[in-house]
Amino acid sequence: ESEAGAYGSRTDQSLLIQKPSTRSRLETRTESLNPTAPSGLVFRDGKKRIDYILVYKKSSLQVEKRCTFERNLRAEGLMLEKEPSLTNSDIMFVKIHAPWDTLCKYAEQMNIRMPFRFQLRLRQLKSWLPKNPMKLDKEALPDLEETDCYTAPFSRARMHQLALCYSYWLCTPRTCHHDIYTHTHTVYNRLSQVGSPKGEGTHPGRDTSPHPIKTHGALNHRHLLYERWARWGMWYKYQPLDLIRRYFGEKIGLYFAWLGWYTGMLIPAALVGLLVFLYGLFTMDSSQVSKEICEANTTIMCPMCERNCSPWRLSDSCIYAKVTHLFDNGGTVFFAIFMAIWATVFLEFWKRRRAELTYDWDLIDWEEEEEELRPQFEAKYSRMERVNPISGKPEPFQPFTDKLSRLMVSVSGIFFMISLVLTAVFAVVVFRLIAMEHFASFKWEFVRKNWQFATSGTAVCINFMIIMSLNVVYEKVAYLLTNLEHPRTESEWENSFALKMFLFQFVNLNSSTFYIAFFLGRFAGRPGKYNKLFKRWRLEECHPSGCLIDLCLQMEVIMVLKQIWNNFMELGYPLLQNWWSRRKIKKGGQNVESKVLLPQWDKDWNLQPMNAHGLVDEYLEMVLQFGFTTIFVAAFPLAPLLALLNNIIEIRLDAYKFVTQWRRPMPARATDIGIWHGILEWIGVLAVITNAFVIAITSDYIPRFVYAFKYGPCVDKGYRNEKCLRGYMNSSLSVFDMGDDEKGHRYCRYRDYRAPPWSAEPYDFTLQFWHVLAARLAFIIVFEHLVFGIKSFIAYLIPDMPKDLCDRMRREKYLMQEMMYEAELEHLQKERKKNGRQYHHEWP
Repeated sequence: ESEAGAYGSRTDQSLLIQKPSTRSRLETRTESLNPTAPSGLVFRDGKKRIDYILVYKKSSLQVEKRCTFERNLRAEGLMLEKEPSLTNSDIMFVKIHAPWDTLCKYAEQMNIRMPFRFQLRLRQLKSWLPKNPMKLDKEALPDLEETDCYTAPFSRARMHQLALCYSYWLCTPRTCHHDIYTHTHTVYNRLSQVGSPKGEGTHPGRDTSPHPIKTHGALNHRHLLYERWARWGMWYKYQPLDLIRRYFGEKIGLYFAWLGWYTGMLIPAALVGLLVFLYGLFTMDSSQVSKEICEANTTIMCPMCERNCSPWRLSDSCIYAKVTHLFDNGGTVFFAIFMAIWATVFLEFWKRRRAELTYDWDLIDWEEEEEELRPQFEAKYSRMERVNPISGKPEPFQPFTDKLSRLMVSVSGIFFMISLVLTAVFAVVVFRLIAMEHFASFKWEFVRKNWQFATSGTAVCINFMIIMSLNVVYEKVAYLLTNLEHPRTESEWENSFALKMFLFQFVNLNSSTFYIAFFLGRFAGRPGKYNKLFKRWRLEECHPSGCLIDLCLQMEVIMVLKQIWNNFMELGYPLLQNWWSRRKIKKGGQNVESKVLLPQWDKDWNLQPMNAHGLVDEYLEMVLQFGFTTIFVAAFPLAPLLALLNNIIEIRLDAYKFVTQWRRPMPARATDIGIWHGILEWIGVLAVITNAFVIAITSDYIPRFVYAFKYGPCVDKGYRNEKCLRGYMNSSLSVFDMGDDEKGHRYCRYRDYRAPPWSAEPYDFTLQFWHVLAARLAFIIVFEHLVFGIKSFIAYLIPDMPKDLCDRMRREKYLMQEMMYEAELEHLQKERKKNGRQYHHEWP
């Protein structure tokens, strides 16, 4: 019997099958990850390893309930030891150790899978190929052996048949030790309703070392994770997912696996988007539309506002037109179709990747146990009970009428908050109308000439500040509404809260973008008959080259500023909090000679706890970014590139935060990313619809297309080059009779398809208007059906599980049955020998 394990559990080495060549390597690796290193994560006897730590205040009045809780823990087979805090005299730590027998008992009850036969694979002769610089060296992770093996449910009766190599039992979280860690959490949840103390998992030691890891090895898994994952120098390396899963559990491991997969899939999207942008950049000067705008020195445009604006030359907006061509060019439609297909490929291949991870982490056959009821639910409905159809025991029950009434109140709250968002958007629209007139008559000539950029830029910045302010309110409201519903279990609470947070923040983040994309300039009217807000402010018009540049500016500013703010809040805020905690400890005058002398649990207690919402905030940030990357990508092809750059930083920020700034969170099992997968699929569908409308309505692609084939110089020759758009700007501008103004201009031009004032029906829509409208509607229908058809076909072609994985699973099942057969045969043979019967080789 000896102390060993990732968490220091006792293992009976006589039951472990070790190869001679493996044993020497294990001894070397165990020295590098010494469980009795100066971290002090042991009981006072220096042997029993600490698996979990409970924390309570001595001044708490719930002494009797706490004692009951501790007695229940001992009844579960756990060992407890108390230790006072060195930094706070009111804090008491309760160290918990799970003995070997307890681990085996629950491993058998939970059907934890253990390896019983290693797969034999031929060595791949690829030594002549250059080494992949993104892969971590095997020497970089000294405690991770190849665990390519078949597994079977653990049984104490068949332990001699399981290939429990020492390092495998020592470190891998699919052993029973990880699950007793989870089981302790289950016991804690069962008794949390009676005022049980707070608990935490401890880090196994420091995350840094004065000695290089290459020469002296890693002090512990935390140090190993910091050196090979959380450091900025590892930004181009693959993530050590097995080690992340081992240290933090499957749920957090799946999050980082999904984040890494999403980041990797952004590479082709970013490259294609960059090529589309460069195409617009290189063709900017040769664009026929931009040329006509820049050369239109004699074309007088109607005033853009009522009071302080005067007629202006179309050539004054030459720069505006060239910048618009960067994002509104011939590659826009192709990129929109590409991104719609990319979203489907991303989700389908993630399903395959998830299947591989769940198999490697022994989660294929794992079924989530019947969750414990939330203490708030039990306290609220303790008087109303019904028999649980699964356990057959009575449990609190929420009547349907009560559930429906609470749900209706919650839905009403959601709609109220969404209406608040729309009110904020309306306020920004009013600001744009007011600022438009002021910037048009600004004393600085530069601002006066570029008043549209100034109006859009200031409006976007103000809108961003409103968005971030309302997000704080939405989080509190979502928390209140979710608690008002009284969800039955923690997973139901988390899904309900996640859905509300997504709805609030999605509407808050994208409502102004939808306004600019589909409403800006659509209801402005025409000269002489403009529509006014409150009969005072004239509605804003689009630039003669279109409204797409306003949409692009809106997305660019919000996306960049939000990513900067999120990265600061994720890392900068915890750093400041931890610095303030250390400062208070020093000022408090505690009798602590040095921070190094503090036990690990005291150091962890002074770190920041993981936020109460778990991974909701992490997923929410990435899902909202996924929406920005796909929904309006036709207007901003650089969105995938910005998302890629942000995610490369995000992975290391999250890694640094989890390893160094947060307390070690409670590990939890999970087989997928939960409700977020459905939200991502919904965003993929919405992206097809919005991009179809952006191309058809917001951009000038359809009007240019109609002009080239119906009204341009290439009517009977087909759309071959930019020359076919010769005369397009003159065709897209209508004429208005101003009378004689101060400068002698009688006629001005404005963006619309209307008859001239000298026609029989002045200012009526022309035939070209109806042709463009019909082409826009036809494009939306064709685009949506085409893209949805391609998406469905690709989803059908890509199976959710790779074929080789299916073969491995069937092979594992066959070998497991063979092992059970051999075990039964061996048992019967022993019984015959014991009873003195004659032994035969045939089956009895």
